[in-house]
Amino acid sequence: MYILLFLLWIVFNGQFTWEIAIFGVVVSALVFAFMCAFMDYSIKKEIFLLSRIPYFLVYVFVLIREIIKANIVMAKYITVKQEYELHPVIFRIDTKLKSHLCRTLLANAITLTPGTITVSMEEETLIIHAVDESLAIEEVENFVFEGILLKLEGGRTK
Repeated sequence: MYILLFLLWIVFNGQFTWEIAIFGVVVSALVFAFMCAFMDYSIKKEIFLLSRIPYFLVYVFVLIREIIKANIVMAKYITVKQEYELHPVIFRIDTKLKSHLCRTLLANAITLTPGTITVSMEEETLIIHAVDESLAIEEVENFVFEGILLKLEGGRTK
């Protein structure tokens, strides 16, 4: 974070001189010290977050893939299966995720995939609405987000 603050200082100044660089080192150090003292930030947390970047990138890739797959399924429902009667359903999924951030990421991933929406999030339980029962069954069977988010959360797996 310290390096990021320093680079931000250089970019906002628009030029690079030794005077600006030295002043930027001092200001970045003061801001970083403030963050550590008053904003519950630490170098340990920064190292932990940096080690989780690959899992976050996998999460984003899987999210994009699942959104594309769900869009294709919903397009088929709209175009090909016009005579097909949809059976909306509300169901619950219990998750092993402990952090509020990862549970929120899971709820958002479910909501972002077409055909499903997270209605409520209560501790380890998500209440989800699907436009058809088949989507609900597929969502429960293909619960890939939770495994990735467990790794992102701290290395635990199912």
